Amino acid sequence: MRIPTSSVSEDQESSEEQVSGAVYSEMHQMISSIYAELHFMFKQDYKYDQFLGPEGNVDVELINKSANKYRLRFPTAGWYLWSATGLGFVVRDAVTVTIAFGSWSQHLALDLQHHEQWLAAGPLFAVTAEPEEAVAEIHLPHFISLQGEVDVSWFLVAHFKDEGMVLEQPSRVEPFYAVLDNPSFSLMGILLRIARGTRLSIPITSNTLLYFHPHPKDIKFHLYLVPSDALLTKMIDDEEDRFCGVRLQTSPPVEPLTFGAHYIVSNSAHLEIIPTELKLSYRSPGEIQPFSKFYAGQMKEPIQLEITEKRHEILVWKTVVKPVDIQLGAASAPRTFSGAAFVRENHRQLQARIGDLKGVLDDLQDNEVLSENEKELVEQAKTRQSKTDALLSMVEKKGDRALELLFRSLSERDPYLVSYLRQQSL
Repeated sequence: MRIPTSSVSEDQESSEEQVSGAVYSEMHQMISSIYAELHFMFKQDYKYDQFLGPEGNVDVELINKSANKYRLRFPTAGWYLWSATGLGFVVRDAVTVTIAFGSWSQHLALDLQHHEQWLAAGPLFAVTAEPEEAVAEIHLPHFISLQGEVDVSWFLVAHFKDEGMVLEQPSRVEPFYAVLDNPSFSLMGILLRIARGTRLSIPITSNTLLYFHPHPKDIKFHLYLVPSDALLTKMIDDEEDRFCGVRLQTSPPVEPLTFGAHYIVSNSAHLEIIPTELKLSYRSPGEIQPFSKFYAGQMKEPIQLEITEKRHEILVWKTVVKPVDIQLGAASAPRTFSGAAFVRENHRQLQARIGDLKGVLDDLQDNEVLSENEKELVEQAKTRQSKTDALLSMVEKKGDRALELLFRSLSERDPYLVSYLRQQSL
């Protein structure tokens, strides 16, 4: 996707000024329409490692995986959008930007949010730019629906700095993002502040994410009801993908839903759903996201799924899943088996059933996963189960590469156990 930009004047002085007048208005109408398209696409084509730019895609470099930190260089003036997160920039000139993700719960206590009636309204980004003055605007995504009683004056940009939280009024608020002109950078995101004592139903745009986990005997489904946050959706996609979950194409609720309201999940086949009730709330990407789970056997008949607002018993969403949807979904989304995911998912079973523990320890030391001291710490544990637990916990902290090497060792030394656990896994 290529984002159009206005032509540059041949006059050197005017080329250094911001886009203005009719051209400026036209550009922002185009930006708003693209944001709307991103929010209501049924299945987004995430370009997590690329920004959309005026001259095509701009590559994003992952510079710190554990900190989820990225760097990129915008080569020329124009508008740039990270479609996987909804974050956008308008720049006057070439600029190098670094971006990392933050969690509201680590910076804004839940009890304080309730007391002050603050509502986290989008993801947190830690942003820096060099040179900073090259950035004319930053577009911070939000999921608040600008309908009914919502007042744009409630929107604030929260900056988390050494001295604490600093609040700034955005330059303007658009349907899917808020704008800061000539921004200063920090850990920042959109916060909604409502007058204390005011009782309002805050409407938010939302998504339903439905995943199935294929199994010849018992297909499993996960259903999420979450705010319409591209970064959050991407994180859930990644988490489900680790365990071979395949997302089905479904439409989101047509009308805005209510923040904090409770919704009932049901199905036409009378299958047990756990839990049947979901509360529409926001948890930062990377935190555990609630979902409803149910099993559908071999899935020989269509299943109609519904979500109903609990208090007023209003149907807000429904879809039909047919056996052919499962077949097409599995065919169009082949998954490469992950040994790391296998070890994480089967931690308890492996803790109790690893056979050749000594051989596994030797393999991990040979592959420089464990040092001699770490191997001795495992061997010094009092019981066999505590030894395996110490081993698994130690390797999990070292990341996916270490877990893949552990899986390879287990596959070679106890192939029957690995085969059994893979057959049991959905």
